[in-house]
Amino acid sequence: MKKLILALLILASAKAFSQTTSTTTTPENKSSFNGIMSHLEFGIKAGTNVSNFDKFNLATDPLIGYHAGITVAYKFTEHFMVQEDFLYSLQGAKLKAGILGTQDIKLSYVQVPIVFKYRTTSGFYAEAGAQTGILLKEEIAGLNTGEKFAKKIDAAAIGGIGYQSKMGLGIGARYAYGFTKVANTPSATLGDFKNTTIQASIFYVF
Repeated sequence: MKKLILALLILASAKAFSQTTSTTTTPENKSSFNGIMSHLEFGIKAGTNVSNFDKFNLATDPLIGYHAGITVAYKFTEHFMVQEDFLYSLQGAKLKAGILGTQDIKLSYVQVPIVFKYRTTSGFYAEAGAQTGILLKEEIAGLNTGEKFAKKIDAAAIGGIGYQSKMGLGIGARYAYGFTKVANTPSATLGDFKNTTIQASIFYVF
């Protein structure tokens, strides 16, 4: 959460800097800078994760988590753009037959999705791309062996749909399926399992 607050402060500072810079630059530089800024969209987003492990050899149920962070998009045209997010994401799975019965396997990542997005005039959009995740923390209820359960880096393909109103408020849904195996140490008991996550978000672009 501290990292999210810091990111928001940096975003606000960048916007303030762009306003102050416009008073000290030459007309040519000002025009070029304003041209770039006119193609950029900044925003904040948050929502719910419904995640699980695919090809996991033990019985699991979905884990309910959350995500939150900032977004930046560069518009090539009025309808076509590329968007990058910086998100904190809590995901994982519920292990049905754990040592203590049902156990939550919680994996906290910093996720950086990059998607190509097409948005219609009416505000509906579709997007597709990939994301890289860096593991911050892992927590398995009732278990503390000192050994790492998950790899430090996770990668996934993502796709989604959503709607953005003209005032900047929007909703979206994404599905992410892992490219990489989750387990830090190969295990025949657990299998070569991967992360899968459904995200439902609300966001505001300003």
